[in-house]
Amino acid sequence: MSDDIPAPDRVPGAPHPRETGRLFGQEQAETTFLSAFNAGRLHHGWLLTGPRGVGKATLAWRIARFLLATPPTQEDGLFGAPPPPQRLDIDPDHPVAHRVRAGSDPGLAVITRTVNEKTGKLRAEIVVEDVRRLTGFFGMSAADGGRRVVIVDCADEMNASAANALLKMLEEPPANTTLLLVSHQPSRLLPTIRSRCRTLPLRPLGPSDLQAALAQSGIEPPKAPERLAALAGGSVGAAIRLQTQGGLALYAELVAILDSLPRLDRPRALALAEAAVQKGAAERFDLLLDLFDIALARLARTGAAGAPPDPEAAPGEAQVLARLSPDPHRARAWAEAAATITARARHGQAVNLDPAALVLDTVFRMQQTATG
Repeated sequence: MSDDIPAPDRVPGAPHPRETGRLFGQEQAETTFLSAFNAGRLHHGWLLTGPRGVGKATLAWRIARFLLATPPTQEDGLFGAPPPPQRLDIDPDHPVAHRVRAGSDPGLAVITRTVNEKTGKLRAEIVVEDVRRLTGFFGMSAADGGRRVVIVDCADEMNASAANALLKMLEEPPANTTLLLVSHQPSRLLPTIRSRCRTLPLRPLGPSDLQAALAQSGIEPPKAPERLAALAGGSVGAAIRLQTQGGLALYAELVAILDSLPRLDRPRALALAEAAVQKGAAERFDLLLDLFDIALARLARTGAAGAPPDPEAAPGEAQVLARLSPDPHRARAWAEAAATITARARHGQAVNLDPAALVLDTVFRMQQTATG
């Protein structure tokens, strides 16, 4: 894939999941998989679920390395069978680890969105041709004890034809084959795919695990880690994006604009809109729309719960949220607004409307909601 085209299975600014050394905060998921492995009940299909950015792809690659480095059958040595493994860690110098990092292990196939040769652009979905490549993969001679591993990242992006093709493979899987399906929204998958996989849920990370994961990724530590954790929602991917694109400062500016409502600080709103159209601001604009979503959700939660979320995600946020959403009635108003305001902006983004106009439209609609 060209360097100009972003990898569909990698968070910008972060190492690829195959290069990530450790997985933080998901010990329960690892233990569940190892328990099935050690008990001889290794399912052929695993559905790795959870919010985006919590480590699902990293776990899939860890499992792939582990399985490829661990033959299906092991002869008892002089002192009997080796003890069952307690972790998925594989020595970085193991030949399998080297091959996986290089993308050359013959026992591993990865299905992601691919480039459309006609347009030269990354497809919006995984197509049936991507899945059918597995037919040739399964037809090759197996190596390293006969295991084969397939990673689908992410399975939610399969179109109907691709999903049906994968379903046939789940219904009649080749021997010693494990399929690992990464899914942010498993409800989007065919029920028959979900029923033929064992679900392995991953959880949002706590603040300490989030900090450790950021450090491993080489990301500069935030000056306000508690605020970053509040905005990221336990997602390493979201935290990396926020930290590398100035998300904390952008959200603080949005809170300052909310603080001016219902009268609205128009110069500040105009400055926010102008920032969305500066050169190279496409990613920043997309992040801003996500921050609008977060602000609306936190407003609705404040009125419903009777108190602002803790901790604050920006200086003075708690006071602003409590004033604009003091009770369940206002919470319902903000929840209804959340269902329409950013959807309108996303639609405008999809049809290439002016980003500055979309930002101002979003702010004006939030002003209308604040006015009541």
